[in-house]
Amino acid sequence: MKIGITCYPVYGGSGVVASELGKALAARGHQIHFIAYSLPFRLNHVTENIYFHEVNVNTYPLFEFPSYSLALTSKMVDVVRYEKLDLLHVHYAIPHATSAVLAREILASQGLHVPIVTTLHGTDITIVGQDPSFVPVVTYSINQSDGVTAVSDFLRRETRDHFEVHNDIEVIPNFIDTTRFHRRNKEHFKRALCPDGEKVMVHVSNFRPVKNAAHVVQVFHRLRQEGLAVKLLLVGDGPDRVPTEHLARELGVYDDVRFLGKQEPVEEILSIADVFMMPSGSESFGLAALEAMACGVPAICSDIGGLPELIGDSAGGCLCPLGDIDAFTACAHRILTDDALQAEMAEAARIRAVETFDVDRIVPHYESYYESVRDRLLTQV
Repeated sequence: MKIGITCYPVYGGSGVVASELGKALAARGHQIHFIAYSLPFRLNHVTENIYFHEVNVNTYPLFEFPSYSLALTSKMVDVVRYEKLDLLHVHYAIPHATSAVLAREILASQGLHVPIVTTLHGTDITIVGQDPSFVPVVTYSINQSDGVTAVSDFLRRETRDHFEVHNDIEVIPNFIDTTRFHRRNKEHFKRALCPDGEKVMVHVSNFRPVKNAAHVVQVFHRLRQEGLAVKLLLVGDGPDRVPTEHLARELGVYDDVRFLGKQEPVEEILSIADVFMMPSGSESFGLAALEAMACGVPAICSDIGGLPELIGDSAGGCLCPLGDIDAFTACAHRILTDDALQAEMAEAARIRAVETFDVDRIVPHYESYYESVRDRLLTQV
C-alpha cells in the first residue's frame, strides 16, 4: 500500500510511534509518505520506501495567525493526488484528522477517494480536546474518520465518555522494536557516572507539567536522606526542566543529578538504569516506560490512565497512587536495596515488553486494520 502519515514531528510518544510505524511498514514493503512541517523525530533520514513532504506555512499581512491546518490540508490533497496514496493515517484528532477530513472532501469532488485512519494518542482527547472550544471539531473529526484507533483501552473509554462518538474505536497499543531496545553492556559508562558503585534511577519525558518531573527529584531526595547511594539521570527537555533544576539545587541533590537533555539513542542510558520512574498525572499509554522495560528496567508508575494496561499482571513494574511521594519512595527503596528482587523484576519487564508490545506483534494489526478500512470504503464508492 501507499500510505500517508501525518504526526507532530517532535520529541514525544505520538511522534515516536508514528515514525517507528512508518519505518516498520516500509520495511514490510509498503510505500510511506510522511506529511509534516519538519522531518519527524526518530526518522533521522529518508530511506528506501520512505518519502517526506514538508508542509510550508506562508505568512501574509492579512493573516495575523497563519493556518497550519489549511496548509496541511492542501499538502495532503497534493500528495494523495500525485503520489496516488491508498490511505491517510493521521496521529491526533486535531488538527490532523480535521485537515484530513477536509482533504478527503476536496479529493472526492475530483473523483478521488482516499480513506482516513485517525489514531488517538491522549492529549488530543484528555487535555486539548476537552477544551469546550474544541469539542465540536474533535467530535466531528473522529466521527468523519473512516477508521479510528486508540493506544489503550483507557483512551477508548475516555473518548466515549467525553465525546459523542459513533465510530467504532479499535485499540492498537503502542509498540517498540525490542531488538533495538534491549539491555546492552555499558558498564564502562556506568562506572564513569557511578565510580563508587551507586545505583541509577532514570526518568525520560518531554518535561511538561503533567509529567511531574519534580516528583522524581523529591523521591530521589528522600532516597538520599535514607542513606542510599544512588544517582539520578533526567533525559529530555521542556518547560519544566528549569524549575526541576532549581528544585534539585534547593534540596541539595543537584550534584548527584544529571540533566542530559534530549538523547538519541536513549536505550544506551536505559542500559545502565536500575529503576525507571514515571509519576505522570496523565498518561494514555506510557511509551517511555515501555522502552525502559524492554531494556530490563523495572518501571515505577502512577496508577492512572493506560499505565496499568502497560504493566499488566507482570512483575516488571509497580503502580503507585498519583502524587504519593511516600509510595514512590518506598517502591524505589525496595527495588534498589534488594538485588534479587531487582533482577527478578528486570527479567519480568523484558518478557512483558517482548511478548506483548514488540513491533512484529503490533504492526500486522495496523496492516489488517488498513485493509479492512480500505475494503469498506471500496464497497461504498
